[in-house]
Amino acid sequence: MTYEAVLFDNDGVLVEPVGRSVLRRATWEAFDALGVSDPDPDDVDRLSIGVTPDVLADVCDDYGLDPERFWRARDYHSSHAQRAELRAGRAALYDDFDAVRDIDAPRGIVSSNQQDTVEFMHDFFATRDLFQTAYGRTPTLQSLARKKPDPHYLHRALADLDVESALFVGDSESDLLAARNAGLDAAFIRRPHRESYDLSLTPTYELDGLADLLALDRVPVRGR
Repeated sequence: MTYEAVLFDNDGVLVEPVGRSVLRRATWEAFDALGVSDPDPDDVDRLSIGVTPDVLADVCDDYGLDPERFWRARDYHSSHAQRAELRAGRAALYDDFDAVRDIDAPRGIVSSNQQDTVEFMHDFFATRDLFQTAYGRTPTLQSLARKKPDPHYLHRALADLDVESALFVGDSESDLLAARNAGLDAAFIRRPHRESYDLSLTPTYELDGLADLLALDRVPVRGR
């Protein structure tokens, strides 16, 4: 039985991820904007990537900051920093992106990046029309709690597309866990930045790139 849809993570799957230093600098700017000019570098790291509601609450409590207000500032600076990287050509679509165009099924994006950033990326590359639905996070604590591995946005994408069977393509363990939590098969793409990345669970498929999707029997492909 073929998949009714194919869903993708964004950064590291469709678009090259920006450097961690970019996200770290944006987080530092968020601290500074809220009156903390010299935060502990470890705290900056903790709020740069992979943030959980509990970590955010703990760090903000140490500095007397409101978590909701800080998170809006952090997402604002992070999104603008990523846009600058795209405009400067330091992050681009992967060379194998055109394989997405050959998939003969509804396509969607479910990302833990900001909604505004995901939309900007695909407007910038003129690829938004390839995806019938696209979810990132809004800059709220509720949205932070719903990021992967929570399946909330995967379920919303499935509902938008009116399908039950889908393949989710990601590049992280949280992607695989989100797929499992949503009852979906998962494809793990081992991009260069994931060469030594260890997984504690086994994906349905492990791929070298997007072109490998077209060889999977259950993925509908144009002309096949």
